[in-house]
Amino acid sequence: MLLSKLLENTGFTTVKGNVGLEIGSIVFDSRKCLPGSLFVAINGYEQDGHKYIPAAIAAGASAVIYQEGEAPEGVAAVKVENSRKALAVVAANFYDHPSRKLNLIGITGTNGKTTTVTLLYHLFTGLGYNCGLLSTIENRIGSERIEADHTTPDPVETNFLLKEMCDRGCEYCFMEVSSQAAGQDRTYALDFRGAIFSNITHDHLDYHKTFAEYLRCKKLFFDYLPKTAFALTNVDDRNGETMVQNTRAEVYTYSCRTAADFQCRILESGMDGMLLRMNGQEVWTRFIGTHNAYNLAAVYGTAILLGADRTEVLENISRLEPVKGRMEYIKGPNGVTAVVDYAHTPDALKNVLGTLRNINRETVLICVFGCGGDRDKTKRPEMGAIVSQYADKMIVTSDNPRTEDPEAIIEDIKAGIPVTAKKKALYIADRREAIRIALMMAPKNSIVLIAGKGHEDYQIIGKTKHHFDDREIINETFNML
Repeated sequence: MLLSKLLENTGFTTVKGNVGLEIGSIVFDSRKCLPGSLFVAINGYEQDGHKYIPAAIAAGASAVIYQEGEAPEGVAAVKVENSRKALAVVAANFYDHPSRKLNLIGITGTNGKTTTVTLLYHLFTGLGYNCGLLSTIENRIGSERIEADHTTPDPVETNFLLKEMCDRGCEYCFMEVSSQAAGQDRTYALDFRGAIFSNITHDHLDYHKTFAEYLRCKKLFFDYLPKTAFALTNVDDRNGETMVQNTRAEVYTYSCRTAADFQCRILESGMDGMLLRMNGQEVWTRFIGTHNAYNLAAVYGTAILLGADRTEVLENISRLEPVKGRMEYIKGPNGVTAVVDYAHTPDALKNVLGTLRNINRETVLICVFGCGGDRDKTKRPEMGAIVSQYADKMIVTSDNPRTEDPEAIIEDIKAGIPVTAKKKALYIADRREAIRIALMMAPKNSIVLIAGKGHEDYQIIGKTKHHFDDREIINETFNML
């Protein structure tokens, strides 16, 4: 595509050189430059891309978009006010705006994003549509699975995947939108048909620094929506209305507690599922927990807003199955149930533990959990306090320690465990050993929650990923008992 065509709507301020160049690829990593590439220099979280302009030119880039400094020599140089937004725009231009050719639905929030988009994907597939999915667990184009590296891909990858979806006849795409992605303008030039807000609680403060900034980034997603879109917000969350204050989209609400456009009530609940009332109609689901009632309310509301038949939606909701690593349970000997869940924030952990505790208050509840290294440290003691409140026994262990000392992370968690709960806690840094001991010590008919990693089949120690799957350890241990 011609550079002049790529530059449409980028808001460039100055151009130096030939804009009639044919551009073969768009990159923002100088190591990926090829002859004929357009290199976009952005200020990253750790690195300033402007430092790598010479390397990009040496690798063959024929054009550069930059935000700061003087125009580089020897290439077409385009200065813009915001190179992140420019990257989003040129990526959309390069792939001919695929988001305009399908129904793109995004969801943002601290918890529930993966479950909601995955359930929407399966629901609409069940309704007979060809769908795409962009999620933390995986990306999908129709039935093809593609490994996911980030919750929300960069603008180039996102538009590439959306174009592939369009080329293969997808009519819908459901995608997660992280706070980092919204704050970094990764979704800036995408045309969303609808957006969902799930909730916002304590998370990612290692990146955002303050809760106010975290909230601002989430809200940006709704601020950018066109007036042709809908915004579906959880009004039971205290920031649900704040999210949509300045949106141009048509606002709708969902709730499990109060009046809303889409109302959900839990009528019955057990380990095998919940009976829900959705806008006056009852439906049995295979999910448990209030948090999943909210997820299903968002799914139901989105489907109705997209024009699906209410009866067909409820019939398909009744057939949906829990998402991998989200309240996924494995039955063991002596009636012991192991539950694997991705809960890695204080609110998510509280929701899962509260759900398991409320199912049967007489059942012994054991929790194995840790906190990720090189991430928000302030939530560690809070998570320790929450587990000590709900669990009868707790084993504090490693999550993904990354470059931090696992024992130091455990000490941070320990700080939140009250003196009165110290006797119920064990501290075992080796996650494999922690899971094994929890299952071996579990009395008859007890529940053992293994929290924090969910679907992940790896553990990051240092900067290396090692194969590690909580479910494999559970099955191995149960087979020994």
